[in-house]
Amino acid sequence: MKKWNFKLKSDPKAVSTNIASALGSINGFVFTMNHDKTNAITFKMRKRILYAWYLFFLNSIVVNGKLSKTATENETEVEISFTQHFLWKLVIGSDILLGLGFLIVAISSKNSSDYLYFVGPTILAVGVLLWIRVEKKYERNIQEYKTMISEIVAL
Repeated sequence: MKKWNFKLKSDPKAVSTNIASALGSINGFVFTMNHDKTNAITFKMRKRILYAWYLFFLNSIVVNGKLSKTATENETEVEISFTQHFLWKLVIGSDILLGLGFLIVAISSKNSSDYLYFVGPTILAVGVLLWIRVEKKYERNIQEYKTMISEIVAL
C-alpha cells in the first residue's frame, strides 16, 4: 500500500463536489463517497472489472481517499492510499503456493517423476515473474491515478 498526502487551498466540500462530478460521469469506474460525522469526507474508487481477463489489461488499483478540514481556514488535507486489487494478490499467492507445493511433493516423495521436478519450479517461476510484472504495473498505474486526481482537484 502506497500513501500520498497533500494540502489544497480549497474547502473540502468544494473538492468533494469536483471529484464527484468528474468521476461520477466516467463510465467504467466504481466510485463511492461518504460524509463522516467528524467532518471528513472519504471516497473509494477503482476501475470496474467485469470479467476475469480484464484483470490483466485494466488498471487494477483500489484508491481510498480522505478529505479533511485543517485548522487553517479554507484548506483541505487530502490523504490517498493506493492498494492492489484483491484478485491480483489471490492469483499471485495461489500460483506461488502451488509451485512450492509441487516442489515439496517432488522432493519429499521417493517415487516422484521427472515431471514434478519440471512443473514445480516452472509454476513457481511463473508466479515470481508475474509478481515482478504486477509490481511494475502497480507503480505505473499509481502514477496514472496521481495525474488524474491532480488534474481533477486543480479544476
